[in-house]
Amino acid sequence: MVLTVGSGPVHVLAFHGWFGSSRGWGYLPQLIDRDRFTWAFPDYRGYGERRDVAGEHSIAEISRDALAVADELGWDRFAVVGHSMGGSAAQHVLADAPERVTHLVGISPVPAGGVPFDEQGWALFDSAAQDRDARKTIIDLTTGNRLSSHWLDAMVEESLAASTVEAFGAYLPAWARTDFTDRVKGSQVPALAIVGAHDPALGAATMRATWLTTYPGSRLEVLAEAGHYAMYETPVRLASLLDEFL
Repeated sequence: MVLTVGSGPVHVLAFHGWFGSSRGWGYLPQLIDRDRFTWAFPDYRGYGERRDVAGEHSIAEISRDALAVADELGWDRFAVVGHSMGGSAAQHVLADAPERVTHLVGISPVPAGGVPFDEQGWALFDSAAQDRDARKTIIDLTTGNRLSSHWLDAMVEESLAASTVEAFGAYLPAWARTDFTDRVKGSQVPALAIVGAHDPALGAATMRATWLTTYPGSRLEVLAEAGHYAMYETPVRLASLLDEFL
């Protein structure tokens, strides 16, 4: 079962982040132009409606499952949009089926080369599967230490409900330590990276060093009032950028 929104002719596969799920896209689904677009929001194995589905929990597996979803929907061609970890997954779909992808969008995307961590950072992220306080610290850090504790707590609860501990833990090395840059570098697909000015890790500097060098002619948009979760922080502006680009 895949959550779909809209019935328009432009098809979009949307890949959620590490803390997300098919229903973890904030206000974005409400803002989709349903006459122009059909968006499909799949869950990864161990997440959402597929919490009980076993798997290897790899970026390659997400891509294979997503292409199977596109086949089931009868989509020969489609755009891919990915948030955070989902940005890596969206790029892997491009690597696996370049002839099928019309547009690529990363929202605070993990680069195709993964994300380097120092020892302290890895310890924090690695503890997040079991430790809700670590999850809150990560969300607070990646949104610039500027949002309310109440909202942070709600995001933590949403993430805990969205996935199994085992899947959440297994996906960390999958997105952080997977490198398939050589499979997508130089792709001419229209590509857009959207980042928040308050995201300290996957912000504009990281995109200039990764995304913009991987995809010639790609665009970078910086949302002044967002951190890592633009679909919650600045949803109308995010939806407007997506509508225009896609």
